[in-house]
Amino acid sequence: MIRPGQALALCVLALLCIGVVMVNSADMSVTGVAGSAGPSVTAGPSLDAAPEMAPVTRAESVTLRSILASRTTVYLGLAVLALGVGYFFPVRAVSWRLSRPLDPPRGLRGINGRGTLVKLAAVSVLLVGVTLLAYAPVIGKEVNGAYRWLRLPVPGLGDALSVQPSEIVKWSLVAVVAWYGATRAAFMHRFWTGLVPALVAVGAVSAVVVLEDLGTGVLIAAASCVVLVAAGARVWQFLMLLPFAGAGLAAAIISNPYRIERIRSFVDPYGDPEGSGYHMIQSMLAVMGGEGPGRGLGHGLQKFGYLPEDRTDFLFAVICEELGIAGAAVVIFLFVGMVWAGVSIARREREVFLRLSALGLVSTIALQALMNLAVVTGLGPTKGIALPLVSSGGTGWILTAFSMGILAAIDRTQPDGEASEDVLRDGGELSGAA
Repeated sequence: MIRPGQALALCVLALLCIGVVMVNSADMSVTGVAGSAGPSVTAGPSLDAAPEMAPVTRAESVTLRSILASRTTVYLGLAVLALGVGYFFPVRAVSWRLSRPLDPPRGLRGINGRGTLVKLAAVSVLLVGVTLLAYAPVIGKEVNGAYRWLRLPVPGLGDALSVQPSEIVKWSLVAVVAWYGATRAAFMHRFWTGLVPALVAVGAVSAVVVLEDLGTGVLIAAASCVVLVAAGARVWQFLMLLPFAGAGLAAAIISNPYRIERIRSFVDPYGDPEGSGYHMIQSMLAVMGGEGPGRGLGHGLQKFGYLPEDRTDFLFAVICEELGIAGAAVVIFLFVGMVWAGVSIARREREVFLRLSALGLVSTIALQALMNLAVVTGLGPTKGIALPLVSSGGTGWILTAFSMGILAAIDRTQPDGEASEDVLRDGGELSGAA
């Protein structure tokens, strides 16, 4: 019988393959045909203007050869390699080295508490520093008015390699919070000595990310909270802090006029159809344009100058338009399969650190997918969140595939025997399993 880790790896590979094909389809361009005239398919963004007479255009077809020669195929190969590296990563040895020195003898409570807090603070400062590198004048790169990228020159490549620091921080913080929850499992039910230090670290890292990327900052904080609850923190403690979190989120939105416009366009996209509401309107037109069966691979219309960010944030809209309900359902089914496999791995795991890490990884990718699908279908404001393993993104594919490989490695190295207690039993408390 297929193991959850193997099912997870198959879902990852399937999503990557779909991503390569659909990114190449979204990359299709149009060329003019000399000596003829007709309506141009690359008309401007106006929703009401009649198409201007222009040379008849012809879309460049997507072929197997063009896909294999594309840059996305190179990233596919690197992502598959990263998946394999993660799958054979020595997760048990790493878990033993991280947990063993900090496990106090039974009865000696808090003996290593101060050292744990110092290490948590040091790693948090490091992650904040990595995020702030995007503001560096030489290697920082501005994209669409936001500093979210690092530009790293790589010999042999025509362009510099672009790396998004928040992607590194997103997956790294999962491991940090899981490590903290595992080493402080006996104290996680306490507010000041258990939960607050972790929340301070998560809050500091998320706040820096929110400066330029609100969606990823919220994603990081939400996934970390899931891990902390599973580690033994009480739900009522989070409910008590919810007003403060809401106030911080409101301040992050109000302080940025562009974010305010996003909220307004979400409430009423037709209030400014050619401005702030343009993304959402064009995305909905693409989703509805498939009309069930879809227009066919490569035959979508919205990608020809109408739908912004069609290769990245709104690629799922292109999938809906070209592949219809069936294509959209396959993508959603693959993500559901990944979540099922990840939760199964977490429930079977006996080591607290690995169990929390597994839950954090699957929570991160599940929340990110939900946020992207909500934006594309008009159920949430635009946030700049890509669909993991599908939307175009070289380093995003590689890091996500490696993280899923780690999750599969946890399953691969699980000893035979009865499964451990459910990670969510008794409100998610893990202190008894430690």
